[in-house]
Amino acid sequence: MAMHTLTSIPLDISATKDVFVSAIRFATSTGGSCPPFGDKLKISAQEQVEFMLQEDKDTPTVTADEEVKSVVRMGLSKIFWSFEQELSSLQLGSDLVHHTAEDRILQRLSDLEWICNILPRLNLMKEFVSNWAAVSGRVVGFIEDKKLDYVMWGLKLKLIELTGKVLEAVGYGNVILPAPCRAQLLKTWLPFIRKLKTLLDSKAVEEEGFPYKMEEDLCQSIEGAVVTSILALPSNDQADILADWMKCEHIKYPDLSEAFELWCYRSKAATRRLTEGLDSVADATISL
Repeated sequence: MAMHTLTSIPLDISATKDVFVSAIRFATSTGGSCPPFGDKLKISAQEQVEFMLQEDKDTPTVTADEEVKSVVRMGLSKIFWSFEQELSSLQLGSDLVHHTAEDRILQRLSDLEWICNILPRLNLMKEFVSNWAAVSGRVVGFIEDKKLDYVMWGLKLKLIELTGKVLEAVGYGNVILPAPCRAQLLKTWLPFIRKLKTLLDSKAVEEEGFPYKMEEDLCQSIEGAVVTSILALPSNDQADILADWMKCEHIKYPDLSEAFELWCYRSKAATRRLTEGLDSVADATISL
């Protein structure tokens, strides 16, 4: 038969699904610790979800189940909502002295990183990318507040690491977004990434043992994804991003020269084709 009820699912698959759903709910909880176990229960639940997503005979059945996907989507939305709430608390300023705000936001970012890593196995990565794109403007607005210019390096670096995952998913076609959304994503994050890379490099020179840096693998990954993403945009959007890049003092990173050269070549070729087309039309008119 084309349709199956829950009662027709073998008991072991049904039990596996129930455990998975319960683990997801614990793993995406944002309401604080679960006494008397503290955060250990949540971490254990996240590890259990990862273990259950490893390839075995039950995995495809569980990951394809719509109830499972619905629970995952709800968990993702809950984490994003909590992340934005915690981030907005930075504007109050009272928590900055005690660093409690940063700790809470880093916990939410850790949750987001965890769920970002499992979503591709559930074919739900687009959910993460769409949510990240939706909150990006507000996130950058919060984190670029003047009073945060020279603090919270770890938080800012984690934001870039997660943004790198999003740019990779979009740039290499694993997640398809409309062109305006892709362009806005780049226009929002590129200035922040350029600025932070320069600041982190400068701090590393000034302070021996400064622990925060954009590792080479991360830099190359972001640069490659950005170039690929730019080249897939409409010409006008490419021109806007490349013009901003050329006038920026932090032009060294990311290096968009490849994208610029290809844009010039394509623009020149398009202009030539247009001219040739107009000339052929004119010749045809004259002959008539």
